[in-house]
Amino acid sequence: MRRNKRLRFLSILLLAAFLCGCGSSAPGEQRGKFPDFSHATEESADDTTPISSYTESPKGGFQPPAFADAVFHEDQAQGTDQVKVDVSAVSQGYVAVSVFSDKRIKLRVTAGDVNYDYDVASDGTPCIFPLQCGNGVYSFNIMEQVTGSSYAKIYSVSSEVSMDDEFQPFLRPSEYSKYSTASKCVKLAGDLTSTQADSLGAVSSIFDYICDNVSYDTEKAAALTGTSGYLPDPDDTLDKKKGICFDYASLAAAMLRSQGIPTKIVFGYVSPDDLYHAWNMFYTAQSGWVSVGYDVKSGNWYRMDTTFSAGGADGSFVGDGENYVDAKYY
Repeated sequence: MRRNKRLRFLSILLLAAFLCGCGSSAPGEQRGKFPDFSHATEESADDTTPISSYTESPKGGFQPPAFADAVFHEDQAQGTDQVKVDVSAVSQGYVAVSVFSDKRIKLRVTAGDVNYDYDVASDGTPCIFPLQCGNGVYSFNIMEQVTGSSYAKIYSVSSEVSMDDEFQPFLRPSEYSKYSTASKCVKLAGDLTSTQADSLGAVSSIFDYICDNVSYDTEKAAALTGTSGYLPDPDDTLDKKKGICFDYASLAAAMLRSQGIPTKIVFGYVSPDDLYHAWNMFYTAQSGWVSVGYDVKSGNWYRMDTTFSAGGADGSFVGDGENYVDAKYY
């Protein structure tokens, strides 16, 4: 039984697929062509990177690094009485904002010609957002609703970003995958991975658990189709044992990231029906293994679609995975 699960896991690492009506659109997102910053080179996967910190211990077994958190540093934030933007941790791959307003608030993060738009709490609750476009100059624009879809900029700040490494944005909690050391999903991830021999075993144990215990919520998908602004709660998904594609991807990201495994939440489109969908990509520096029908090389990102696998379809359903078009990464 476990061997079959392992083969199932290996057979779809490079694949992703969809279920009809897989959920809501990401806040403010439009389809378009975006630069591909989803792949690390093999040369980057060396022993000098923090990624190699999740290696086998001298006694053997998977050893995750220290928990990578993301917090709002109010004493280091800049802005006004109404708006605070904390760029003190951009080297760790995130920006934090806090806004008080009686209107709807959005944050536009711009890096080069790429924009990411986010909804922001208007009650002062700190919100964390990833810097997923790599190093460079970022601008952070706080926008307040004027009417309908019209917004006016009320504060703006720019920052030169030089990250500790390229994986930082995908190792920490954010609004798209909120968790802490006290989260149920984090504690479960620690339990599942503690008996694994290596990082691939850790990924497999989390993958198997989600696919075996979380079912697809068709009613929720129907209710959210065509809407925007929905954000998952990984612990809630774990408790209810059901969710839409965004819930699956957010839960997987929380559990894997908490164990030091870089994981992206990917939004994109799946052929042939051009469905908007969410899935994951994870990274491992480990090499020397071959999946069923696919050569997996060191230093690469690999697709992982828990929504598809939990639905029970086999790998032949999606062919070689070329029907996936990445749009946004979180």
